[in-house]
Amino acid sequence: MKIELLSRLQSPKDLRGMSDAQLTQLAGELREALCEVVTRRPAHFASNLGVVELAIMLHQVFDFSRDRLIWDTGHQIYPHKLLTGRYNEFISIRSKGGLMGYPNPAESDYDLFMTGHAGASVSTALGLKAGDDLLGQRRHSVAVIGDGALPSGVVFEAFNNAAGLSKDLLVILNDNKMGICPRVGGLAHYLDRVRATSFYDELKRDVSWVLNRVPLVGDAVERALVQAKEGVKATLHGGMLFEEMGFRYVGPIDGHDLASLREHLQLVKSMKGPVLLHVFTEKGHGFQPAEEDPVTFHAPAPFDRCENGEVAVRKGAGKAAYTDVISEAIYRAMELNPKVAVMTAAMCEGNKLQKIRDVFPDRFFDTGICEAHAVAFAAGMAKAGARPIVDIYSTFLQRSFDHIFQEVALQNLPVVFCLDRAGVVGADGPTHHGAYDTTYMRVFPNMVVAAPGDEADVAPMLNFALGHDGPVSIRYPKANVERIPREFEPIQLGRAEVLDWGRDGVLIAYGTLLSACVKAAERLKEEGLEVGVINARFCKPIDREVMLRAISESGFVVTVEEGTLEGGFGSAVLEAANSAGLRTDHLRRMGLPDRFIEHAERSEQLRDLGLDVDGIVRTVLEAADRGSLVANEEPRG
Repeated sequence: MKIELLSRLQSPKDLRGMSDAQLTQLAGELREALCEVVTRRPAHFASNLGVVELAIMLHQVFDFSRDRLIWDTGHQIYPHKLLTGRYNEFISIRSKGGLMGYPNPAESDYDLFMTGHAGASVSTALGLKAGDDLLGQRRHSVAVIGDGALPSGVVFEAFNNAAGLSKDLLVILNDNKMGICPRVGGLAHYLDRVRATSFYDELKRDVSWVLNRVPLVGDAVERALVQAKEGVKATLHGGMLFEEMGFRYVGPIDGHDLASLREHLQLVKSMKGPVLLHVFTEKGHGFQPAEEDPVTFHAPAPFDRCENGEVAVRKGAGKAAYTDVISEAIYRAMELNPKVAVMTAAMCEGNKLQKIRDVFPDRFFDTGICEAHAVAFAAGMAKAGARPIVDIYSTFLQRSFDHIFQEVALQNLPVVFCLDRAGVVGADGPTHHGAYDTTYMRVFPNMVVAAPGDEADVAPMLNFALGHDGPVSIRYPKANVERIPREFEPIQLGRAEVLDWGRDGVLIAYGTLLSACVKAAERLKEEGLEVGVINARFCKPIDREVMLRAISESGFVVTVEEGTLEGGFGSAVLEAANSAGLRTDHLRRMGLPDRFIEHAERSEQLRDLGLDVDGIVRTVLEAADRGSLVANEEPRG
């Protein structure tokens, strides 16, 4: 399809002069732009295809240069970006220096929050409305939330508060029966029933018209009629859940019918108090392969479009990723021990747990986007005698911080946390980097904090964790596996693996940057430096014997980790040295700096951060120079 209207669109205000035929054409052009991006790089796709018409009509009915709009989760932001003046830059999305794949206030005034986690849209939209009212600003406030994010506990906290405040708030429920995977849980079943009974729309209107006009006379008659009215409403009114929570419910409506969307958005725009507009959409709408397989096409690998309408997905190198290896290790553990169970928070596909889900359905639990619940749920299972594994992205586990403390660490329960996407994650950017888990896990008493150095460490470390009588956190990156040739040392609590003691200095790697450290040490031999390498394995308890020996005997020490330097592994080494009264001016720490890391390819991020082989070599050479200077200095007195 040739892109004509979209390329001339200067601002969302231009939509108001377009005919319905032009708007239909524009919807097709938006989908063409989405397809063009995914032929170049991995990107969120099916979710964006599903909100094209909704985005168009929101911007036609409202003026979001003044009004407020929050897209929950944010990975369905692409049509919004295209409609708000970013078409010419759109092809750069998710690439270094290009547009972010999530809302970004630095790009546009139409993006109010950088959102990448689910559930907070209703709270922030309500806060915007309350703030505007406080400052005397008359503005509409709109939150668009998907049915996958709807079960998040914070959503219902916001609903409860919104009903109590009676603010003019519009919540649009984008109901496509999906998160990344098909939705789960009781609320999903409720929405399925609403969808199944949507053909009663006309009957509902007729019954409501009659019931609202029946005179209520006499106590007995009044009670009977009220009961009858509520009974009919409960049977036919799909939105009773939201009505009972204090929201005016409108819908459900077809989210791909432009005229219907316009009519209903204009209707709810004029309503007072909190309103929920229920919109049915189809994830992947308008692109047949994505309609048929919305899970695969949620964020597909780049593909080529064929003349017959099919797509040919370009195959990668085929190397296994750490996610694959940990998933297989979990599967093997579940084969051996019937007490082992695994739970995830709407990330079955991302965590490669499909095989476990299919083979062990009674020991696989998908809680939906409810990470806090998942952790407390796991604590209950552990207390009952099971051995639960919480398999979750590092960035998402942050949402359950208090429950890690209260229900797991404080009780000293044997819950294993498998933290996927630890470190930098590439194109998803700052909302998704797993930068902080080492720091936020090591603060808890009873918590063991560990990271495999390579593929060989993964299964033994998981088996150790499942045999440990207390909570264990294991982190691993979004990266292909590497294996270091060596005589493997068994995993023992709080013990590091010394690959080599160097004559001149030592690199201490916490996590899978171990391979980069080994390669850097090999290259440094060419520079005349003999640098040892240690695979730390544990951040807590730290191997004090090995760390203190390295600090006291080595000319220089460089710690390397793919996590924030504030409170991370390097900090743990410094703390151990301080407790032992050792000097540390010959110690350098490498890791993530105290800033948010922008989106780019993972290899670009590691290079820019100096966490690739070249960067480690440079740092070691600087540390070696500094170490020789310190050694030649007169003693301080």
